Amino acid sequence: MARLITPREAADLVQDGAVLALGGFGAYCGPDALLDALASRFQESRHPAGLTVVTGISTGDNTQNDVGMNRIAQEGLIDTIIAGHLANPPKISAMAASNQLAAYTLPLGVVMHLFRAIAGKKPGVLTQVGLNTFVDPRNEGCKANDRAREQGREVVKLVELAGQEQLFYPAFPLDICFLRGTYADEDGNISIEHEGLTGAELEIAAAVHNSGGIVVVQVEDLVQRGTIHPRKVRIHRSLVDYVVKTPSADLHMQNYAGTGYQPALTGEIRCPTDAIAPMSMSIRKVIARRGAMELKPGCMINLGIGIPSGVGSVANEEGIAEQTTLSLESGPIGGVPVEGVGFAGSMNPEVINSICDTFDLYDGGFLDMTFLGAAEIDAQGNVNVSKFGPRCPGPGGFINISQNTPSVNFMGAFTAGKSDIRVQDGKLNIVTDGPGVKFINKVQQITFSADYARKTGQNVTYMTERAVFKLVKDGIMLTEIAPGVDLERDILAHMEFRPLISPDLKEMDPRIFREEKMGLHF
Repeated sequence: MARLITPREAADLVQDGAVLALGGFGAYCGPDALLDALASRFQESRHPAGLTVVTGISTGDNTQNDVGMNRIAQEGLIDTIIAGHLANPPKISAMAASNQLAAYTLPLGVVMHLFRAIAGKKPGVLTQVGLNTFVDPRNEGCKANDRAREQGREVVKLVELAGQEQLFYPAFPLDICFLRGTYADEDGNISIEHEGLTGAELEIAAAVHNSGGIVVVQVEDLVQRGTIHPRKVRIHRSLVDYVVKTPSADLHMQNYAGTGYQPALTGEIRCPTDAIAPMSMSIRKVIARRGAMELKPGCMINLGIGIPSGVGSVANEEGIAEQTTLSLESGPIGGVPVEGVGFAGSMNPEVINSICDTFDLYDGGFLDMTFLGAAEIDAQGNVNVSKFGPRCPGPGGFINISQNTPSVNFMGAFTAGKSDIRVQDGKLNIVTDGPGVKFINKVQQITFSADYARKTGQNVTYMTERAVFKLVKDGIMLTEIAPGVDLERDILAHMEFRPLISPDLKEMDPRIFREEKMGLHF
């Protein structure tokens, strides 16, 4: 039977040098009461020190606010972090950039499957995910900073099996975990019905328990024994050592977007889709509209964070969302993805799969099409979203998704930095361009390998507000330009390389640049 303890008592269970697994995903499901207590203990005593933290998408709201893993961004508390993504808590990301901790960034699906491998006492995860990207040991081997390179730890190995190259990510034991649920009954059974996502709670709890470690779960409230329906039990009491009742609501928000509890995110109610406000006209909407033109009836689609998430909003506005199925790496399938800080949740989802199950589907070719961000694109067609100078946010689910989906659409503004670009009268008017160049000779880090895509025959498109490119044998080819844009002045002058130019170069559909609906239909 799980024991009820306070947040501080939970923090006292963490030993110096422990391997601590954390639940949560970006703005969702963060065990903030436990993280807050851990931070307070360290501030008072300088213990526990030298932790190794293992997580998927680190929790945070992309600001310096004291939420999520920003709470534990203290030098000396964490020695090493192994994660799929570090950017949501910028204080943790800054520590990695300044070598205050050793950082390893792995594909998110690999992290999820590692939890399962650890739980099952398996040697690790064997997969092709990551070949030819920065996680490949022939490149950087997931080492995100100098401190990781100096450690000498190898978190991935190149092996050959049945004549094919594979990557092997070894399993390792976990000492303790901090997780979160909605309710705990008197025996310690945990439900998650108020959570916006189904995270890796079960997989992490099993991995820690079967490693001989300690499982601690933060919950919203306690209920009587036998009152949680068996189908709502996410973690059985046999895996739970300690339960912590959250002392205040601000340490147990549904997400960090500041919108309060939204039952439409959990499937408790359905929100009328016409109540979801359309995007205002901007280059973000222009790019999202161009992406929405690629949609096909009946296709299974994945949307990434940022501009790609707008494809769902456009599809909803155009009335075609129900003819396709939108999926997020965080687990929801169907509905309309939330944009901004609340990304990862979906309004009116048809199902909320666990993140681990989602990557089983994605790795196996479940998706027909994906829309992902792109921070840098090079002459070969490689894409970087995981490293910028000393900053090393990591790939999240980007590698799993981009490597295993037949049709891949990368989306982003053509230039970086402050700009004044107006959408007027069916045209694009570039008053002041962004100073940063995003189409460069060679990306800083390969998060998407164009060579691997060519070998597997993927259909790859790069979409911006003023130009569209396709991946071809010898690089990338310009196929469309926006109305009102000059080819030399507005496109080629802002690229470090000259792309191939299609003999059938055409203007982007003028409907994209008008205020009224486009009238998309299948």
